[in-house]
Amino acid sequence: MDQVTGETGWERHNEAVERLTDSYARIPDGAPVRLAKRTTNLFRARAATSAPGLDVSGLDGVIEVDAEAGTADVQGMCTYEDLVDATLAYGMIPYVVPQLRTITLGGAVTGMGIEATSFRNGLPHESVLEMDILTGSGEIVTTRPGDDLFDTFPNSYGSLGYATRLKIELEKVPGYVALRHVRFDDLDLLTKTIAQITETRTYEGERVDGLDGVAFEPGEYYLTLATWTEQATRTPSDYGGQQIYYRSIQQRETDLLTTYDYLWRWDTDWFWCSGAFGAQNKYLRRVWPRRLRRSDVYMKLVGLDRKFGIADKLDARAGRLLRERVIQDIEVPVENLPAFLEWFDAEIGMRPVWLCPLVSRGTSSGGKWPTYPLEAGRTYVNVGFWGTVHVGPSAVNAPKNRAIETQVHELGGHKSLYSEAFYDKDVFDALYDGDNLAAVKARYDPADRLTDLYSKAVKRL
Repeated sequence: MDQVTGETGWERHNEAVERLTDSYARIPDGAPVRLAKRTTNLFRARAATSAPGLDVSGLDGVIEVDAEAGTADVQGMCTYEDLVDATLAYGMIPYVVPQLRTITLGGAVTGMGIEATSFRNGLPHESVLEMDILTGSGEIVTTRPGDDLFDTFPNSYGSLGYATRLKIELEKVPGYVALRHVRFDDLDLLTKTIAQITETRTYEGERVDGLDGVAFEPGEYYLTLATWTEQATRTPSDYGGQQIYYRSIQQRETDLLTTYDYLWRWDTDWFWCSGAFGAQNKYLRRVWPRRLRRSDVYMKLVGLDRKFGIADKLDARAGRLLRERVIQDIEVPVENLPAFLEWFDAEIGMRPVWLCPLVSRGTSSGGKWPTYPLEAGRTYVNVGFWGTVHVGPSAVNAPKNRAIETQVHELGGHKSLYSEAFYDKDVFDALYDGDNLAAVKARYDPADRLTDLYSKAVKRL
């Protein structure tokens, strides 16, 4: 067994868990239970609280890597940035590495994570072998696939507790990733190609290890096909510097990245959203420190905008209509992708959007994850869109977001809950199996100390 931190790592982990449980016991009954963490990747504001947060200090690392077994024991607050640093030392990565560096493993499992390997590896929680969870009763429960707590935990966003340790599967990777950017003018052909690659894991006779895409405009769609390789056939591109990754998709048919840079290709410019802060301006970019071109920095800038209403004030001064934030990730069955994108173009009009195929591995006991019931073995496409739409006074009622919710579920899809949601309680419970969620919560949180999922996701408590 190859260890990252060895016996000392387990000792430190146990000490950190003890601090966590002690801090939980000190939170007054009836007070909100929240993590005391420095960063967040959630896009929904929460009600303020003066209650102390859970002490998660010391729960942000890798305990050990077993390279022979292809597994790692990881603490719940460990970011994927730190996790990848540890596993790449052994030539391995988690089955799915979400796009942003500061997403935590526990956050990706209790929330929803996805990336270009999801068409063959599913979602992050589907490569978890066991978890230790701090439940609402204040106890640490070890749970595995087939247990009600384990199967209901994905997409529960802390309403069932917080993962302190996760044992995950790893896969071997070489040092480089070769890319092919394939353009499609026809949406139906794009859809058929996604389905074919997902089924065969090849394209034109070449292996595909990673698959995602971008819809830039109606009639301009790209799939990026990634193939792991040991061969550096050219000098690898560097999109952490002056070049911008998403623009290269339109400019290059092929490319080469180191595996490390491939994993974080989207983080440097927060997909394309860094442009809102001037980070893509060639003059400003030259003086914008490289170490500060990353998603968590942009997230802090968003926080400042929320706090002071900067964008709204500038819009008002310029006479522009009030904005509605439209920041969502949704999944629809691959065959319904054309219908959704055509509707989205007509009704929302935001571009570009990200496309990421996924197939749930169905590793839960019933083949479905109750709180996010994708059909196992079926191909879906995640569509990610992140920006604002000028809609006027009705923006406060979120008409665009509400329309998206309706359209997604008419097309047999689902919506992630990391951002704002607007469902009625009955609709929410039907979509996310509220009866099962409530039953599991009552079993592990009998005093109802943890905020329920509807209150978190919709009421933003």
